[in-house]
Amino acid sequence: MINLGRLLVLTTCFALNACQQLPAREEPVNPEVAAAAGTSTELDGMMLPVEQGNPGKSAFRLVDDGYEAFALRMQSARLAQRSLDVQTYIWHPDTAGAFLAYALLQAAERGVKVRILVDDMDARQHHYAFAALSAHRNVSVRIFNPFASRSGFLSKLGEGSRRFGELNRRMHNKTWIADNRIALAGGRNLGNEYFNASDEVNFVDLDMAMIGPVVRDVSDSFDRYWNARSSYPVELLSPEDGSAEALERLRGQLDRLVASETSTRYAKALHDDPAIQQLVKGNWPMRWTDQYQFWSDNPRKALLGEEQEQGSEVLANLLREIASVQQSLWIISPYFVPGVQGSERLTSLAAREVDVRVITNSLATNDVIAVHSGYEKYRQGLLEHGVSLWELKPINEQAKSSLFGSSGASLHTKALVMDGEGAFVGSYNLDPRSTALNTEQGIFVRDPVIGSQLQALFVSQSAPRHAWRLKLHDGDLIWTDDDQQLSSEPEAGWTRRFISTILKWLPIERQL
Repeated sequence: MINLGRLLVLTTCFALNACQQLPAREEPVNPEVAAAAGTSTELDGMMLPVEQGNPGKSAFRLVDDGYEAFALRMQSARLAQRSLDVQTYIWHPDTAGAFLAYALLQAAERGVKVRILVDDMDARQHHYAFAALSAHRNVSVRIFNPFASRSGFLSKLGEGSRRFGELNRRMHNKTWIADNRIALAGGRNLGNEYFNASDEVNFVDLDMAMIGPVVRDVSDSFDRYWNARSSYPVELLSPEDGSAEALERLRGQLDRLVASETSTRYAKALHDDPAIQQLVKGNWPMRWTDQYQFWSDNPRKALLGEEQEQGSEVLANLLREIASVQQSLWIISPYFVPGVQGSERLTSLAAREVDVRVITNSLATNDVIAVHSGYEKYRQGLLEHGVSLWELKPINEQAKSSLFGSSGASLHTKALVMDGEGAFVGSYNLDPRSTALNTEQGIFVRDPVIGSQLQALFVSQSAPRHAWRLKLHDGDLIWTDDDQQLSSEPEAGWTRRFISTILKWLPIERQL
């Protein structure tokens, strides 16, 4: 029998929490901006001479290795003496996430000004840790598009139902900037699976490391988000949670985790890697060019009711570059839902004998079945009109090199390469959510070496040992590799196939 008293209490809590309101927040009259690049820090000393030797140019490096991506963040945090700005969609409280939080806190102890901007879809469940960090005199934390309620499933559910249109719009950007001298941006969030340290599933991911004037462009974008009306100082959301006592508890937790056996193993793996040692010594081979653009959506895109005014600046710029493609367009997108217009654009390119290739997640590797259901509706038509498709396998050699042994793989890279020399790396998936709901960013570089490197990554990730190629046989879809030919979604299981089929018929594409 249902306990009516308990049901009444739960219903009352649900209703009360659903009515919580955010405090007033306006875009500041005097916005806060990043400290300008200078001449006094160690990073200034490393970067300024090479910048002066390449006037008007910036330097770029593709970072596809998880260890290298982690080491660049850790090393730049250790070298920073002026500022560290971190923007992310997800920050997990695991080994890698704790190492990075520890590095930022250590930098703050040295007097470095640390700013952390995190989206609330993930941050809310770690609210007390972010509030504790903000108690440090040199750390500021802001939460993008926050829930008014700061804890509890029922309160989140109630508020989510009341404010769905607003809370459905998220900040998907990922940026790491040290001393306004070096920046990383791309697909990686902060957590084990993004740095090849998970014993379950690791993401095949990609960053762009940058130095030179482009870093100031990235920094300007960070400032625009930092000062946006959607970015709330965490102390405004809950003034009582950012106490000195909470900071001390967090320090103790980070100290214990960083000293743990698991963290010691990860640190040793990084220390013993020859490539990482080169990076630690400052040997960062990069490509210098003046042919680049940093693109970032307006943060006002996340405000409900402004979608007609604030479309995706990233997509608009991508479409402009794609329109000039003559020979090839290779796309890596973990979530690929091209829609009717996107499909027509890709097939029209293929009709002009442009080599159009796409690699995305298979049903077995996609962490969101609904997204795969949206992709399913378009893949046969794309194949029929000359677009080549590959889908990632759940286990591959990159995944097996995980620190903790064999693990699964899921594609998380968001990249395009055009005519072998125009390279885009960012947070933007080719799907409706990135276009209309989430804010996104990315870097476009026109350079034949970086273009060929990105093409090589595509070739590696689409090789038969890593991915299935999709083809049509007598009008039916098949999956092939060097060893077999399959007529249904490989390694996905009937439950995932059934769910994907059902979702395919629901009117949810705009949310994918």
